[in-house]
Amino acid sequence: MSVRRLWALWAVLIAATLLSGALGESAAGHPGAWAVGAVLGLAGLKGALIVLDFMELRHAPPLWRRLLLGWLGGVLAVLLLVALIAR
Repeated sequence: MSVRRLWALWAVLIAATLLSGALGESAAGHPGAWAVGAVLGLAGLKGALIVLDFMELRHAPPLWRRLLLGWLGGVLAVLLLVALIAR
């Protein structure tokens, strides 16, 4: 992977982290479903970028990509379900 791509991915990860932190702080008292969904969506984006690029599974066998991205999607779905039930 090129250094330019690594820097671009790093910038996207930092921006997503700052945005999710700002969303979390703005909805700290009573987070709405949109805030929870947005933060979990950003977490999913960050997780997918880490799995595919930093763990270099973008060119790995499809089974490994499906397992790790499926696990990530499952965890995020459970967190979203718990957040919606707790409201």
